[in-house]
Parts: sequence; structure tokens; C-alpha cells
Amino acid sequence: MSTIRNRATLLAATTTAMLALALTACGQDGTGTKTSGPDTGGAPQAASSGTTARNAGNAKDSGTTGGSTGAKKSTGSGSGSDAAAGSGSGTGSGKASGSTPVCTTKDVAISAAYQGGPPYTHIVLTAKNTSGHSCRMNGFPEIQFLESHRENVPAVAKSKPGAPVVLAAGAPAYALVRLSDGGKDEDTEPVTAFSVMIQGGSGLATVRAPGADGIAVDSAKWATGYWTHELRNGADDF
Repeated sequence: MSTIRNRATLLAATTTAMLALALTACGQDGTGTKTSGPDTGGAPQAASSGTTARNAGNAKDSGTTGGSTGAKKSTGSGSGSDAAAGSGSGTGSGKASGSTPVCTTKDVAISAAYQGGPPYTHIVLTAKNTSGHSCRMNGFPEIQFLESHRENVPAVAKSKPGAPVVLAAGAPAYALVRLSDGGKDEDTEPVTAFSVMIQGGSGLATVRAPGADGIAVDSAKWATGYWTHELRNGADDF
């Protein structure tokens, strides 16, 4: 009997120990879930969400910057076009003519030729730019035909051009000059060479008169036109 009671006691103690061990393994609340420490099972997911949000924000910022840069580039291009359009305008041409130096007698080669047939009452002066750079022909040629008449030949107002006469390198300008009326009873004097000055420019050019015997001039009738790019019917008829 004693042996049976001892076995029963041992069995009960063993069962109690096994039950306690099982409870310890499963947790204090007996549900199989650990409750002794904080729950960290959701932390990786939270971190992942934060990273995603930051990445999205960075992507948004990057897109905005790119758009801004694109807009600036576009604006720069437009400004360049406007600047280009402004530089090709009439203002540029005005500056070019205004800043072009006045031709001097060293810049041009001046020659004279008869205009029309007998009685050779007119000659044409040609001033060709030989300087290699642009220059401006001011006003009309200041001509002195005779030593005895020191005044310049007067100009005809209607022949004045509407714009400055700017000569590119190698380009010519012209001026029509009346010598006389061609009348038999005119008081004319022979001229084989005469002097020409350019208004506003320095120097004096000596021009050989056309023809073997020179030209016949009448101080009561002579007149000169303004320098022009070409002779014009009407404006240069006098």
C-alpha cells in the first residue's frame, strides 16, 4: 500500500512540474503570445512607409526643380530671340550711319566726265571709296573752278538726298555739275583742272577736267548737285 501511495505522489508531482513548465513556455496569460516586452513586429513596416513617403517627397521636389530649370531655359531662349530681333532693327542702321566717319579726300578718288553730248554744259563727278572701309559723303562737293573766283560753286537744293550717303569700300557717289548754258555769247573761261573738297572732311583734291582742251565755265551759270548714290531723273536735272 505504501508503495502505491508513493507512486501516486510521484505521479502527481511530475504532472504538476510538467504543467508549470508548459505554462512558462506558453506565457503568463496562457494564450501563447509573449507579453513581457514591447511589440516590435510592426516596426519594419512603419520604417518602410516613412522611407516611401520620403522618397515620394524627394521625387516631387526633383520634378519641380526640373520644371523650373526648363522654364528658365525657355525664357532665356526667348530673350535671346528678342535681343537678336532688336539688334537687327532700324536703330542698328541709324547707329551705323551716324558713327560712320566722314570721307576725306584721301579716302576717295574723284574724277570728272562729260555728261551728255555737245555743247558739254554738264559734267559728272564720281567719288569712289578707295579707303577699304565705309565712310560718309557729306552734303555737296565744294568746287572752285577758277583762281579768280574763290567762292565755291553753289548747290541746287532739290538734288539733296533724303538719307546720308554712306559708301562701302569700293562704292561710288556721284554729283552732277552745271558748267554753263551753252550759249554762243556766254562769257566763259577755260578750265583744265579744278579743286574739290568734301564737306566735313579734310584735304583738297585736284581733279583733271575732261577733254583735251578742258571745259568752259560760266561763273554766272554754274551750279552743283549734292552727292548721291546714283543720278536721279528730275532731282538732278538743272
